[in-house]
Amino acid sequence: MFQIKEFSPRLYQETILYTAIRANTLICLPTGRGKTKTALLVAIHRLNNFPNSKIIFLTPTKPLAAQIAQEFRDCSTIPVIHTFTGEMKPEEREKLFKEAQVVVSTPQGMSNDIINRKIDLKQVSLLVFDECQHAVQNYDYVWIAKQYNKVSPYPRILALSASPGSDLEKITEVCQNLFIEDIEVRSDDDPDLKLYAQETVVDYVLVDLPKDFKEAREYLQVCYKKKMKILKELGATDSIVQVSKTQLLSMQKEMQKRLAQGERDPEVWQSLSILAEAMKIQFTQELFETQGVSAAYEYIQKLYKEAEITKVKATKNLVVDSDFKAASYKISTLFEQKTEHPKFLKLLELVKEELPHSKKILIFNNFRDSALKLKTALNAIAGVKCELFVGQAKKKGLGLSQKQQIQMLEDFKEEKFNSLIATSVGEEGIDIPAVDLIIFYEPVPSAIRTVQRRGRTGRMEKGKVIVLVTKGTRDEAYRWTAHHKENRMHRVLKDLKQKFTLQRPQEQQSLQSFNQKLKIYADSREKGSGVIKYLVDQNIDVRMQNLDVGDFLVSEKVGVERKEIRDFVDSIIDKRLLSQVKALKETFEKPLLVIEGTDDLYSVRKVHPNAIRGMLAWIAIDMKIPILYTKDFRDTAELLIILARREQEDKDGEFSIRGERKPLSVKELQEFIVAGLPGVGTQLAQSLLKEFKTVSNVMNASEETLQNVEKIGKKKAVDIRKILDENYKEKD
Repeated sequence: MFQIKEFSPRLYQETILYTAIRANTLICLPTGRGKTKTALLVAIHRLNNFPNSKIIFLTPTKPLAAQIAQEFRDCSTIPVIHTFTGEMKPEEREKLFKEAQVVVSTPQGMSNDIINRKIDLKQVSLLVFDECQHAVQNYDYVWIAKQYNKVSPYPRILALSASPGSDLEKITEVCQNLFIEDIEVRSDDDPDLKLYAQETVVDYVLVDLPKDFKEAREYLQVCYKKKMKILKELGATDSIVQVSKTQLLSMQKEMQKRLAQGERDPEVWQSLSILAEAMKIQFTQELFETQGVSAAYEYIQKLYKEAEITKVKATKNLVVDSDFKAASYKISTLFEQKTEHPKFLKLLELVKEELPHSKKILIFNNFRDSALKLKTALNAIAGVKCELFVGQAKKKGLGLSQKQQIQMLEDFKEEKFNSLIATSVGEEGIDIPAVDLIIFYEPVPSAIRTVQRRGRTGRMEKGKVIVLVTKGTRDEAYRWTAHHKENRMHRVLKDLKQKFTLQRPQEQQSLQSFNQKLKIYADSREKGSGVIKYLVDQNIDVRMQNLDVGDFLVSEKVGVERKEIRDFVDSIIDKRLLSQVKALKETFEKPLLVIEGTDDLYSVRKVHPNAIRGMLAWIAIDMKIPILYTKDFRDTAELLIILARREQEDKDGEFSIRGERKPLSVKELQEFIVAGLPGVGTQLAQSLLKEFKTVSNVMNASEETLQNVEKIGKKKAVDIRKILDENYKEKD
């Protein structure tokens, strides 16, 4: 019997356990209140009640996977707990799964293992989804839950989150996608959690925007309103007041959709360009108001440099706008005077004041450049030792590998330094040790991010959160947006708890039994397309491996090259398509090209339509390869199923990958031999064979008779005879 160790379950954890052993449960607890240990209690119960079964715990990032696995080892007697990483070979993961009781993994690697049958979900008695708010749309959580619920003889799902969403639609979608049957939600104010929660004091510190800042901002606002007025005149918007970033992005998406559908109204192109200007102005203002002079100055300088070399009208038009130029001049002057944003100075002041009372301080800042500048300034303060915690992506040479992230968190835990500045990577997916003080350099308009940030303090002792807010700016709007969203999230969750009517969806069993016999080989690089997962959903035997030619094989004769519309045009530009189509033609008796998507083929890139038409004509007429069009990955997958059914009927789906190219016809062999002569390609080879009738006659032709063929000049004739007449030498 497996048991817990080194901790005693709290009352609310035991209550939640009772629910989770009876039904698929969404557990919503504040950050740091023991979601992982609650999941451990459920895991032990399942392992003890289903001997020889296994637990899979999915979490978004590898560093967090390692931390969770270690917590399971430290707090239970479960002997074999493995962490799966992408660096492991699939065969190694398959072996480890067979011996493990618990596997902690990221969802992407787990999806591939399920597709390749390295993981048998029938053996899994509990599937845990950490940070379950990701279980929407095409995220791997959704597909894995569906596969598990379809095949497991004793399914149990646990979904964990501090903040699964702020509206009914989002939370309901998560619940439906993960087959949730009950909800357990707690806040620090609930009686059974309040006993264990330390008080967290949230203090909003307001700072005034100086006069010089307001003047520069005024120019930006005037510039922005001018652009919005033009957009209103063009019919792109109904309002010229401040429109949110989300609304601007939505407008942009709608215009791009209209263009993709073939609309050629000049006003749409103009609106799209003006909209791009408005978004750049808005971002400049956001940097200036919330981050400071340096951040805005650097962005403006970047725009001016781009304007010198780019052909994009939006950038060129913006930098010559009189109001934008005035704002740029004001901001440049402030930069040269080394004027700092009042929040920057206030933060340094707060750290000095709080340092004697706080062993560990965590500062959240959205922008790397600002965070780096803060780190330098903080380390200049006596007694402060500060590090910067960022993601893996390298920007300006700044980025941390996962090993570096884990080591930095361990050093922070051991108090090797006392202050940590984190970008958004510290909000979710990384278990940052509990801290005494958290400072938000700026409010964020997301309930999820706000809850994640705030939950890093007040775990074992009283915690304190300070939020810096610049008065009269979007800081204030973001503060109240996050506040209302968080309140709404708790109301929705508690209402759902009371009225929970979601029933476990019954998987439709409408698939034809013949699908189970079909086999399709898929190139490993297609794993992110959605096609493979859809095929697996339809009971197709999908074999993923590296294919030399084509993306999908439905028989020994039929190879399919799949191109999304943008990739099709891109591959014309970089000339990949030529070699790919030729290889497809040479390898398969029945090659096929599938072009997927609903965008306008002629407008996704600035390529002349005749170049695209010419390529399509060459593929269809010269190469004799059929071209089929599909709407999306589902449509492509359904087409592949139909092709596989036609090719594999009466063959039980058995075929193997061709290791060699298809046999050449006599004509093709003749052309191949002659085309190997110096300066002779396929077209010249055809001309030579038409003239001399046989390969032997071509090889025996004199220089003079060779020159009778069009495009065979004296030089080529000499080169051909030289290579044919010269003695073979074993060594050059």
